[in-house]
Amino acid sequence: MPALTHARYGKDNIRVYKVHRNPDNTQSVTEMTVCTLLEGDIAASWTAADNTNIVATDTQKQTVYVMAKLHSVNPPELFGSILADHFLQQYPHISAAHVSIVVHRWARMEVDGALHPHSFVRDSDEKRVVEVVGRRGQGISIRSGIKGLLVLKSTGSQFWGFHRDEYTRLPETWDRILSTEVEAGWNWRTFSGGLEEVKKEVEGFDKAWEDARKITLETFAKENSPSVQNTMYLMSEQILAAAPRVESVEYSLPNKHYFEIDLSWFKGLKNTGENAEVYAPQSDPNGLIQCTVTRQDVVSPKL
Repeated sequence: MPALTHARYGKDNIRVYKVHRNPDNTQSVTEMTVCTLLEGDIAASWTAADNTNIVATDTQKQTVYVMAKLHSVNPPELFGSILADHFLQQYPHISAAHVSIVVHRWARMEVDGALHPHSFVRDSDEKRVVEVVGRRGQGISIRSGIKGLLVLKSTGSQFWGFHRDEYTRLPETWDRILSTEVEAGWNWRTFSGGLEEVKKEVEGFDKAWEDARKITLETFAKENSPSVQNTMYLMSEQILAAAPRVESVEYSLPNKHYFEIDLSWFKGLKNTGENAEVYAPQSDPNGLIQCTVTRQDVVSPKL
């Protein structure tokens, strides 16, 4: 006989915008996309067409709006925890609440040399992301991160000394363009005390995000990178040092290639090696390098 071994449902792509009116007559805005997913005593909806224990996805959506009105939506780690805690407190038959939040970037606009009090510009596709899971009796787990941070440097990157065999055509290089779209995440030690324990870490969430972003950008820019692998490891080490409550750091970096174009066919025009100035950006295929760096006292790394 078949058996339902996993069930989860919820509302995805809940768009939320909140404005905060500050005492100094400036305004702050937050735009986010929220996904909620619930687990628990809900199997009968699948196996017996009984929806008694189903909290409608529209109910979940309306809950997000109400909680956004009643509570701060910043930092997103706190707002996600508020939502997860609410679902567990409100519905005894729900055993786990998953909340994913994507914060869309709005930067304050500069006008006449000063930051405008209520005008904003989306200056990149970079996003701050958060995944929160509240489990009944087990506390709240949180993963924070960055997505869509596109970076490039025109020199200061190498790649040589790699394994070679009869399938290898890639030449070694001591000077190349390096570009990637940063996807980074850091996992916090479980908040076994639930929402109240999360509230005690509120300032740490923003600081960790600011530190991780700064570390990523500065390491990328300053290091004469011997490989993407080594660069992402150095970034991870620094984030762990900056955020004591973070247990592990993850990076996923696609290597966005820019290939030299041999133009010697046109009157001997030199455009390779030290003479290269015009390149062909490549959309695919691309390298993809990933890693997870974990504190040694949490778990021994296994590769």
